[in-house]
Amino acid sequence: MKLIDCGPEYCEAIRAIFNDAIVKSTAVYDYKPRSAEMIGEWFAGKQRDGFPVIGLITDEGELMGFGSYGRFRPFPAYKYTIEHSIYVAEGFRRQGLGKRLLEELVIRAKAQQFHTLIGVIDSQNTASIRMHEKYGFRNVATIPQVGFKFGRWLDLCLMQRVLDTPSEPVDG
Repeated sequence: MKLIDCGPEYCEAIRAIFNDAIVKSTAVYDYKPRSAEMIGEWFAGKQRDGFPVIGLITDEGELMGFGSYGRFRPFPAYKYTIEHSIYVAEGFRRQGLGKRLLEELVIRAKAQQFHTLIGVIDSQNTASIRMHEKYGFRNVATIPQVGFKFGRWLDLCLMQRVLDTPSEPVDG
């Protein structure tokens, strides 16, 4: 297993993992799989804005999972807060890949001088909630019945970790 910064050549593998989550789970509150064009635009936006897209690959180069982060909200005062996401391919779950990706995202967030990481997690995804708790995140809010998928209402947990960065935050 090797940690990498994903390049555009991984967009199709990212799309496959992401679309599996859309179709089979409540990890993404969406109904329709993403097109190659949508993932290409998403990836280009991450590159443009200086946000990482990291992955874990097998020795053969197969993408096992990926993680990234981006702006939490588009207003300037949120400039030190990011929302992250982690997805692991179905055949590689429960092997500690999510933990490794989360650890690296925290390292990158500190290096980029962010202060707060937010994970937005379906309340039934207890594995993700427990993983986040082990890495210093706490549930700061559960918003009931904000999504509807697979014939049922979904509750959303907001998990937060506050970092000791930046050392000298500034307004504006």
